[in-house]
Amino acid sequence: MKVGFIGLGNVGGKLSGSLLRNGVDLQVHDLNPDLVADFVARGAEAGNDPAAMMRACDAVITCLPSVAASAAVVEMMLPEMGPGKIWMEMTTTDADEVRRLGEAVIARGAAAVDCPVSGGCHRADTGNISIYAGCDRPTFDLILPLLTIMGRRVLHTGDLGSASVLKVMTNYLATANLLTLCEALTVMKANGLDMATTYEAIKISSGTSFVHETESQLILSGNRDVNFTMDLVQKDIGLFQKLADAKSVPLELSPLVIEIMTDGQKRYGVRAQSDQIIQRLEEATGLSVTAPGFPTELVDDEPEERGAEVRPTRGT
Repeated sequence: MKVGFIGLGNVGGKLSGSLLRNGVDLQVHDLNPDLVADFVARGAEAGNDPAAMMRACDAVITCLPSVAASAAVVEMMLPEMGPGKIWMEMTTTDADEVRRLGEAVIARGAAAVDCPVSGGCHRADTGNISIYAGCDRPTFDLILPLLTIMGRRVLHTGDLGSASVLKVMTNYLATANLLTLCEALTVMKANGLDMATTYEAIKISSGTSFVHETESQLILSGNRDVNFTMDLVQKDIGLFQKLADAKSVPLELSPLVIEIMTDGQKRYGVRAQSDQIIQRLEEATGLSVTAPGFPTELVDDEPEERGAEVRPTRGT
């Protein structure tokens, strides 16, 4: 299968790198020519434009920074879509929008999949990230070999759009967890606790989480660069709130999470790193919530291996 990949940024560059590293016939495109040149130097083919890529490839993957960017690219590719063609959307996007675009794709006889990822850029870099996929089962079976190159755990979530709904939920949970960790670390610092001991206490407790075992390390090292910016956080938690509003679910924590992140953007910049949100509490208390010995970047030390489908074991 010849694959096109559009969007070689923080996440897309790593996902497409896994495809290239594992021998997939790959064509790439990005608005930054330096990113394309790097892939070409490693054996990929440069794609001229989205329409030409859809014409030349069996499947085209998009991994772009916004809903609008994805829509623009899909509109360019639509005339070249038909039976045997697949559009795979790996952008974290609005479920209604991916359904709208997917319906246009399917109307031309092609297949559409929303397949966002979860687990951090460091795991995307090694093919160990998790992937959700929303589409019909025959299409899922067809693309599963590609997904298991890019991800360790692959979950078929149901119809088109279902993966995007689940993805914004997980990003909301991760953001809320980040904010509670910032508060917990700051309170422990204010009470004179050793930060290395605090980190380990959380890690071995019922309060631990993926966010703690990754992002808390970057907070404590002082680096605060998780390769995920506040504008992307706001997009995702805003989409989660939209899902709740559409069904009249009266959320209480979600609006506060949005308010705190909005304040962080005003203070540190729209595209500030999400972990910089700890600085609000540092400024309010005069404390430095840091400790020696913590890494300044996240590295996935799990060996790269082919992924597999995750099947729900309950309710079936």
